[in-house]
Amino acid sequence: MAASASTQYTVDLWWTDLNDVEFGLFRQSRHRAKSRQFTADSDVIGEIKQNGERTGLLSYRESLWKAENPADRRLVIKLFSPSMTWRGTLDLLIGRSLQLSFGAGGFPVTAFSVNVSGHEQIIDVERSARKWPLMPEKFSFFILEGNEPKLYRLRRDWIDIGGDFTLYDQRGERIGHLNGRIIDIGGRWDVDIDKAHDNPKLNTVLQLFCGMLRYNSRARKHVGALVDQMKNGAAPALDSHEVDLYLNPRRPR
Repeated sequence: MAASASTQYTVDLWWTDLNDVEFGLFRQSRHRAKSRQFTADSDVIGEIKQNGERTGLLSYRESLWKAENPADRRLVIKLFSPSMTWRGTLDLLIGRSLQLSFGAGGFPVTAFSVNVSGHEQIIDVERSARKWPLMPEKFSFFILEGNEPKLYRLRRDWIDIGGDFTLYDQRGERIGHLNGRIIDIGGRWDVDIDKAHDNPKLNTVLQLFCGMLRYNSRARKHVGALVDQMKNGAAPALDSHEVDLYLNPRRPR
């Protein structure tokens, strides 16, 4: 994709906590003072850079992902501006993931919700259950523009070394690429989007998706383990925040 016809930025996930965002006395409390979305267990894991300048920060809820009880384990990734203004959140949906995995005969299928600041739609990003061995994994989602759904599909590249994905629109045309860098230990993706499709909502989804890729295989294993537990009679309880996402907005209150 020619540079003149595309928008480019990098999602760089850090290997350690030794970074200028979290290093220093009271830095964590200052972040919480700037945004209620930055919780006490939030850990900044990377940045977005464009033209050499930092344009965003990624964090995740450490205590939720490292919960001792596997049934309580959840993946929550958030995107902030450099000044810690909240831009969006990606949540691993346990209930929806279990449903899709059950429908796929136990094959682990992950589902995520993306909440974008200033956007009324909750965007569902779901892994395809239609996957044969050695076939590349695929994710799909849509973004509402007025009443029109704009469909997108992310497919892992056939020749994939660093976690590369190609982005397609609803006509099946290639409109972007996520180029993973294997030499970066923490995880890094150079993102290239056709200018005709470049918009803040899509970029927010893609940046959160790149953050999720660090945990992708572990999230699949987590969902697969929960499916096995349910087959053996376990009944995992969903987090109240996730339950709210499933409730009828027109229900009596």
